[in-house]
Amino acid sequence: MTTIIKGGTVVSTTGADRAEVLVDGEIIVALLLPGSDTAEAAERGAEQVIDATGKYVIPGGVDVHTHMELPFAGTNASDDFETGTRAAAWGGTTTIIDFASQQAGENVRTCFDDRMALAEGNCAIDYGFHMIIGGVDESSLKEMDILVNEGVTSFKLFMAYPGVYLSDDAQILRAMQQSAGNGGMIMMHAENGIAIDLLAAQAVERGETAPINHGLVRRAELESEATHRAIQLAKVGASPLYIVHLSASEALEQVAIARGKGGNVFAETCPQYLYLTLEDHLGAPGFAGAGYVCSTPLRSKHEHHQADLWNGLRTNDLSVVSTDHCPFCMKDQKELGIDDFRAIPNGIGGVEHRMDLIYQGVVQGEITLPRWVELCATTPARMFGMYPQKGILAPGSDADIVLYDPNATWRISVDNHHMNMDYSAYEGFELNGHVDTVMARGKVIIEKGEYLGSKGDGKYQPRGLSSYLI
Repeated sequence: MTTIIKGGTVVSTTGADRAEVLVDGEIIVALLLPGSDTAEAAERGAEQVIDATGKYVIPGGVDVHTHMELPFAGTNASDDFETGTRAAAWGGTTTIIDFASQQAGENVRTCFDDRMALAEGNCAIDYGFHMIIGGVDESSLKEMDILVNEGVTSFKLFMAYPGVYLSDDAQILRAMQQSAGNGGMIMMHAENGIAIDLLAAQAVERGETAPINHGLVRRAELESEATHRAIQLAKVGASPLYIVHLSASEALEQVAIARGKGGNVFAETCPQYLYLTLEDHLGAPGFAGAGYVCSTPLRSKHEHHQADLWNGLRTNDLSVVSTDHCPFCMKDQKELGIDDFRAIPNGIGGVEHRMDLIYQGVVQGEITLPRWVELCATTPARMFGMYPQKGILAPGSDADIVLYDPNATWRISVDNHHMNMDYSAYEGFELNGHVDTVMARGKVIIEKGEYLGSKGDGKYQPRGLSSYLI
């Protein structure tokens, strides 16, 4: 089917201009000047005409950090690949990169194949995978090279979760050396997990078991220390480094220093760190704060973390906004830690709301309209080897297109979200702007408040090397 999207304002990383988008099948074939002979001829020949008057026309969002049906603390994340990717589509995200996960003693290839089998045929939008290496040994190092050649070009390591995922400095350095050789990207969960576990045990011994203690023991200094250590190890290993879910001013400072010296260091943050706080959310009355337990944790509103993170998004010391979407229901899941915050499954659901929440930064004057597109679509695609297939509206790119209504006003609630959760971390948030229409590889899957897609619409996307490294 040929489709023309007319009347809208096309937003890219370089500006916002009136243009008409011509789609043939799954691919964008042209951006046309409104009113031109070419545009009028294209409209006459199109099988479908979409009126985008008053709307922004933007690339579909690319969320490079999700955890669908992740096993954690004796349960699984409540969104599977079907429900989670459908919710992402409702929020204007048309591509995710999730994680396959290996722990010490497990075979990397088996873990990857098992994860692929969970997603295959179930996703509403396109998807790829990073590989978590929790057991760095000669076998897993060899598998890193094989996976890069097969389109899995990024590997996540952990400085947290001793006994589960944590790698020591020697293992981290060895994996970084391997990545330097194969061209892949090392992603790092940067928290000093050994120190955190000590503080957590001491808190429980004192009877401090409420959810807020999760944030109190995961101190900003321990995020900063691990971020600094990861940067120095990457420098020694000659490896690129991408810090995931950065939440604290002190950690951001380490990234900014490294980037200022020309380091090949990148970082992301997530909406929860821009809008939610330790006191108001993690410290909510009773057990309600369990809904906000995530790692890295929410930070104090009495410090300058949120203002500094917004500034980092402006300066590009923070290059990407993703969600770390890892939802758990309060009932029967978060409640596993009702007597001990250490047993609360870590994660917040937000894949549906990322585009809208970061657009509020445009409304509030924190970032520009092109920067919104850059943070949520273009840079994620470039960072992880999906550009220019994804993340841009250009001839030859996939027709992943969102019509965004800047004049809509609405309220987030558990009653209107599409994630498989029994609460909303953003309950009651009043927003300006809303996704109107979503097209994924040329197929309209969201229109006029109706889901038109289906299970299995999404295709697996092998990835190239990062555009920032080649």
